[in-house]
Amino acid sequence: MRFADIIGQDDIKRHLIGTVKENRISHAQMFLGREGFGSLPLAIAYAQYINCQHRTDSDSCGECPSCRQISQLAFPDLHFVFPVPTAGSEDKSVSDNFFDKWSEFIKQKPYGNYQQWLDFVGAGNSQGLIRVKESNEIIRKLSMKTFNAEYKIMIIWMPEKMHPDAANKLLKLIEEPYPKTLFLLVAESAEFILPTIISRTQLVRVSRIADSDIKAGLQQRAGISENAAEKIASISEGNFGKALEYCDHTADLAQNLEFFMKLMRTSYSFKAPDMIALAEELGALGREKQKAFLTYCERMVRENLIMNRHLEKMTHLTDDEGNFAQKFSRFIHPQNSMLIAEALDKAIYHISRNASTKIVFMDTIITLARCLRMPAE
Repeated sequence: MRFADIIGQDDIKRHLIGTVKENRISHAQMFLGREGFGSLPLAIAYAQYINCQHRTDSDSCGECPSCRQISQLAFPDLHFVFPVPTAGSEDKSVSDNFFDKWSEFIKQKPYGNYQQWLDFVGAGNSQGLIRVKESNEIIRKLSMKTFNAEYKIMIIWMPEKMHPDAANKLLKLIEEPYPKTLFLLVAESAEFILPTIISRTQLVRVSRIADSDIKAGLQQRAGISENAAEKIASISEGNFGKALEYCDHTADLAQNLEFFMKLMRTSYSFKAPDMIALAEELGALGREKQKAFLTYCERMVRENLIMNRHLEKMTHLTDDEGNFAQKFSRFIHPQNSMLIAEALDKAIYHISRNASTKIVFMDTIITLARCLRMPAE
């Protein structure tokens, strides 16, 4: 993966290239940015640039043996660690046993997130973790000599999911690594990472991708019109992975708006037959569609709250969404917006854990009915 393959983030690209050209590569760096901002692609492109045999002032060559191998995630001196579900025993629950799936996932969804990865490997209700056995494997791999590269590089994706014992086992190695060894940690939230890990890394903050860059990326990669790309970019919140999902599921976007309007109207009317019918209709959707719909509802509540505060210029709504929000936004205010968001989060949580979806949606509709009738102060 080359820097040219990454959407936007020109300032960070220049910074990373500068560390190589000026010979000031930090041995442990943490790429910190929300999902879809491109932290992982940046780390991979950085690793490729570092080990490129014919790099230029702006990018890796893409043609040398190192570049070709890294582009296929088959470079012997580039290692990946990532959360994996339980696979029968701790010995099997390590990244190496999932690497073929990981390689396929990254090639298909370089801007993918943690939940998409677990879904990709069919984890079901199993949570992905980086376990103590993984730390032993990291130490073993990095103790070996390089094959033919200048640097051995260990990319750890989602260190938030690292077991504390596993993290503690790596502290000394991260602080004093073997010669020509680099750690690149790719995280979304520093809150769930041990402070002792954070203190041993140099922080690279990855900010949201500019709407203009997302628009250009969608036109180039998805082949959609300028107008459609602009609308999708405006509602993607700087998340290129989300933008691609919107692009792939434009029909779902329209259906989600229809369901959102129906959910709010049914909740407010509080008519039992309509509530039961809607709970059954939403409950019949697949779980992934249900979670995507509830996530969409969270965005719409947030956007309607912004419109309620007379900040229309700050909203990111399609024409159809904006038309509905013109009338509906008066029902979303500071007194009930947090309660609605909590109800939607709770529904996503229970659906993710295989609760009865009809019961989940019925409970959500009842909660929303109470919230929507709450007076604004």
